[in-house]
Amino acid sequence: MAKLHRVNRYAWVVVAAVVLAACANKMEPAQKLIGQIDSTVTAASADAEKYVPDQLKDVQGKLADLKASFDKKDYTAVITGAPAVLASAQGLAAAAAAKKDEIMQALNGNWSNLAGTLPDAVGKIQARITELGKNRRMARGIDLASAKSGLEDATSLWSKAQAAFAAGNLEEAVSTAKDVKSKVDAVAETIKLKLPEAAPAAPAASD
Repeated sequence: MAKLHRVNRYAWVVVAAVVLAACANKMEPAQKLIGQIDSTVTAASADAEKYVPDQLKDVQGKLADLKASFDKKDYTAVITGAPAVLASAQGLAAAAAAKKDEIMQALNGNWSNLAGTLPDAVGKIQARITELGKNRRMARGIDLASAKSGLEDATSLWSKAQAAFAAGNLEEAVSTAKDVKSKVDAVAETIKLKLPEAAPAAPAASD
């Protein structure tokens, strides 16, 4: 009987050793896969956070699930699920680049439109203000001082927009140019000047 108990204990020891060996054999590849996904996400995260934040969040959530499985020593779950998560992580950089290109194209279109119309509008407003300054009858009921101040603000902002464009900061250039357009439109309304209709701005890129 004692001999049987010794045999049973030995059998359990063997089984435990086999199980531990199997776990050890799976732990290393599981750990390696998680590390690979982690580094891939980290490398892409800057642009992905800006251009495809939802996609990044999804991959980060799946990576967190894999890490939770690893902590529970469920290495099989990690090894099974990791390839799909890795593929998604590897797709982040390309998705962010595509989205960035889409946004840049839209911004370039907006800038071309604004840069092609605003200088002419400013010139027309300046000529109108000069004309009104010489003709009190035409200027009756018009706040010329306010119009001149508004035009100065618009001109100053336009210089900032051009500087941003020259520096390669297209987003700031377009944003500032849109502010210029708002001021130009307001001044034109003040002096009762109808400006030509501008071409519609390119739609903002959707997520």
